[in-house]
Amino acid sequence: MANLIRSLMGRPERAITTIDDYATALNQFVYQGNAYGLGGVQQTLRGSTEKISNDLRGYASSAYASNGVVFACMLVRQLVFSAVRFQWQGLSGGRPSGLFGTTELEPLETPWRGGTTQDLLARMIQDADLAGNSYWTVVDSELVRLRPDWVEIVLEPRTTPNGVVGFKKIGYVYYEGGITGSREPSAVFLPDEVAHFAPIPDPLATYRGMSWLTPVLREIANDKSMGTHKSKFFDNGATPNMVIKLDKAISLEKFAQFKDRFEATHRGPENAYKPLLVGGGADVTVVGNDFKQMDFKEVQGHGETRIAAAAGVPPVIVGLSEGLAAATYSNYAQARRRFADGTMHPLWQNAAGSLATLIPPPKGAARLWYDARDVPFLREDRRDAAEIQNRQANTIKQLIDAGYEPETVIRAVDSEDWTLLRHTGLYSVQLQAPGTTTPATPSEEVAP
Repeated sequence: MANLIRSLMGRPERAITTIDDYATALNQFVYQGNAYGLGGVQQTLRGSTEKISNDLRGYASSAYASNGVVFACMLVRQLVFSAVRFQWQGLSGGRPSGLFGTTELEPLETPWRGGTTQDLLARMIQDADLAGNSYWTVVDSELVRLRPDWVEIVLEPRTTPNGVVGFKKIGYVYYEGGITGSREPSAVFLPDEVAHFAPIPDPLATYRGMSWLTPVLREIANDKSMGTHKSKFFDNGATPNMVIKLDKAISLEKFAQFKDRFEATHRGPENAYKPLLVGGGADVTVVGNDFKQMDFKEVQGHGETRIAAAAGVPPVIVGLSEGLAAATYSNYAQARRRFADGTMHPLWQNAAGSLATLIPPPKGAARLWYDARDVPFLREDRRDAAEIQNRQANTIKQLIDAGYEPETVIRAVDSEDWTLLRHTGLYSVQLQAPGTTTPATPSEEVAP
């Protein structure tokens, strides 16, 4: 199989991590050897803002390590995501039952020497956030991370009696040190030898995931520019923008020279607000706005909120200005519930299913699952769960008192499927059929 993977390495799945990659893929559509382009698909993220390079290194250095909003969003996701532990979840009648642990879970509890479950999960979510994918394999009984941008997925055409329908995954190839056209892979893996965690599917790829940073690259670049703008405002004397009119006697050549020199020393965020010295005949007019006039805080806050929305983290959880402006205890509780239910639980489910490739369940009906009962962030949820269980207990009691079989009552309440109920046919309070008890004799009756 390894030789087959090597022979098919000419069909690696396209790595799409930025807006540029999407535009290139759409403009280079190939079908049956013929090239087709949609035409007009342009990447417009240009101009004076800093462009983030289209690889893991670029996302890590230009977004995660140099943008406070991105770092805060990723940190919140990482801290909560890494707080769970893994357990087996029993399956009874096709429905999940209780959680339990066995020695087979040791690779997840100590994934490598000195490592913990939290270390493993922190790395998984960090790779998924930056690259859209996290790859893991087992080497010498330890879980080993495969750097996402050094991995390629090998595909093979999926043939049917009607022709080729898509591609199927036949393995992974790993290039230690990076992927180049001339290098041979340093390792080859079969599909069941790699745990692939890709929580956000890439719409232009079959198996790869997409980073949540990709749709907000423009917001990240703008946020960094606004940070530079603020710094230069204070570094250069907090001087507003100017319009300079020169005397009509100035020749066109002199005007062009002045314009070139002015733009070279005052244009762009790095040169913003520098004091301007002019000679005779120049008329200077202030046209720029200060931070208050252009509502700088609100403009920047909107960008921060869009970044947090892409991360699936409510702004009040991260501590962003727009979230704190409307923060109350009730709002925070609702935001926490949305973050837990809408972001964290799906990520935990995906991680458990991905790691199940490397950690087979014990004999019997069970699956790898996560245990969030000890996560401090979800303590309020434990109170809500207790209230739900109290309501369920009351429902179970009422149904049993009404004559339904206890086993079917529990299954029906647990699965929320009332068709599972079966009645005993007994309706009296004591649930005894008529004639099954001996009537009391007069001597046994109690005197009034």
